[in-house]
Amino acid sequence: MTFPSVEEANRVAAVLVDEHLVACVNLIAGGRSVFFWEGAREEAAEVLALAKTTQERFGDLVARVKLLHSYSVPEIIALPILGGSEPYLKWLVDTVSKR
Repeated sequence: MTFPSVEEANRVAAVLVDEHLVACVNLIAGGRSVFFWEGAREEAAEVLALAKTTQERFGDLVARVKLLHSYSVPEIIALPILGGSEPYLKWLVDTVSKR
């Protein structure tokens, strides 16, 4: 996900973690995006947010981010976790399973 400001990224990340929709969100500030929007090339400073969740919780995550995000079309994409340390992956699953 990308956000227009650190403040918005922090606010949304806190909600997602507090609601156990994600186990963790890494915020990477200082990014710059170049994209095509409404017929023109645009550029914007953005904060990249990498949120860790499970495939089972992804739909809930998308729905919640759409409600919280200031963009009319927020970037929400899923990248597969192809591997990882077993203790970390167990923690991730356990964390987002708490509802």
